[in-house]
Amino acid sequence: MSLHVVLYQPEIPANTGNIARTCLATNATLHLIHPLGFSTDDKMVRRAGLDYWPYVDVREYEDIEELYQDHPEGAYYYIENVGSNYYTDYDFTDTDQDLFFVFGREGSGFPDDFLKGKEDQCLRVHMGDKVRSLNLANTAAIIVYEALRQQGFPGMA
Repeated sequence: MSLHVVLYQPEIPANTGNIARTCLATNATLHLIHPLGFSTDDKMVRRAGLDYWPYVDVREYEDIEELYQDHPEGAYYYIENVGSNYYTDYDFTDTDQDLFFVFGREGSGFPDDFLKGKEDQCLRVHMGDKVRSLNLANTAAIIVYEALRQQGFPGMA
C-alpha cells in the first residue's frame, strides 16, 4: 500500500510546493490534475519546495479520469469542508489498496457534481466555526500523517 496526494486543479504554487515537500518526507506520490493555476517551473513552487522538488515523485494528468484509468484499484478519499464524515473516523490500515487523498481547488473546491455518488468517501477535518477552511498544505499534512500514524509510520524514522 502506498500513499498518494492528488491536487485537483491547484491554483496556488506555494501550496503545491509545500505539499510536495510533505510528500517527499512521507514517501507519498503527488498527482497534479490540470489545468494548473501556475507552471511547475514557477519560482514560487520551487521556493516552497526548496531544493526537494527534483526528488518528489510528481505525476501530471490532463484530467481526473486519466488518474482513475492509471490507478483503477485505488481507494479514493475526497477532502472537503462539507459533509459529516471526519478523517478520524476512517481506518486507513485495513486495505491492500493504495490510498489516494484528493483535494479540490483552493478557491472553489470541487465542481458541484464532482462528488455525486462519492459521499461516503468524502472526509473533512475538525475545526471551529470561525473559518471556512484550513490551508490546503496544512490539511494535506494532517490527513497524510494520520494515515501514516495508523499504519505505524512504515519506512520512517
